[in-house]
This record gives sequence, structure tokens and C-alpha cells, in this order.
Amino acid sequence: MPPVWGRRARAAGVALLCGLLVACAGGPSGGRRSAMMVKPIDPAQRAEVVMTALSLLDTQYRYGSARPAQGFDCSGLVKYVFATAAHTPLPHSTDQIARLSQPIARRDLQPGDLVFFNTLGQPNSHMGIYVGGGRFINAPSTGGQVRLDALDSPYYRRHFQSVGTLFAR
Repeated sequence: MPPVWGRRARAAGVALLCGLLVACAGGPSGGRRSAMMVKPIDPAQRAEVVMTALSLLDTQYRYGSARPAQGFDCSGLVKYVFATAAHTPLPHSTDQIARLSQPIARRDLQPGDLVFFNTLGQPNSHMGIYVGGGRFINAPSTGGQVRLDALDSPYYRRHFQSVGTLFAR
């Protein structure tokens, strides 16, 4: 009996770890449609979104959190920034936020737009806010902090998925 329980416990531990690694991911992406609607944000608020995001650099990562005092996961960071800077409520799910955003070409990326990554073999499993100069702010992983990363870094270049905007065009 003990070997069976050992395998079961190990399998349960692996399942729990996988669940934690999916941190920001929502359900499978079925396109960019959602029952929730977001009114396009005035582009004049881009700077406020970026400044609010940058003010959160070095905040601790915390799975499931969208509050500075507790820390952020990637979608929690985006949710908090847009609620604070643009008075726009967003869900706490990268996949749902991706569905709410308007897809744009990477060449049209502007500060305040959203960048999405497939980091776990699952669409929209990570996201960040583009700040300009080829960099984005994100809450990358357990034990880490909110930080700036380059879109052209080997890791993020390999996992880049798409770009979206919540701003009026």
C-alpha cells in the first residue's frame, strides 16, 4: 500500500504545482470575445497607465493577488493598474483580458498596450503592460517581483503570443 500512496501523493503534488504554475492563465482561448465589455479607454490616459505600472516596480509576486500590499500575479497587476489609472474594471484572468482587448499588430504597439505570452504551453498564460522602448512591466513568477523585461529577450521572444489594446483607436 505505501508505494501506491506515494505515487498518489506525488501525482497530487505535481497537479498542485501545475495549477500554481498556471497562475495567471484563464481557460483555453476561444478567440477574443467575452461576455464582459470594456469601454475603450481615452488614449490620453496611456501615460497614467504606464506611470501607475512603473510605480509598482519591485512589488512582490503573489499568486491570485491584485493588491499592492499583498503583491501581484501578472493579471492582478494589469487589473490593478487599469482600475487605478483608467478607472476600467478588468477580470483577474489573462485569457479574459486578452479577449476584451482589441488585437493589434506588434508594429503598432504603444505604451499602455498589453502583451501576451504562451509561457506554459497554454495561450495567454502570461501578460504584461508595454511601457515603450521594447520593454514591458510584468509580475513574472513566485518568489519574484514586479519588473521590467525586454520583448526581445530570448525567453520572451520565444514565448511571445500577441498584442492587444484597451485604448480607443
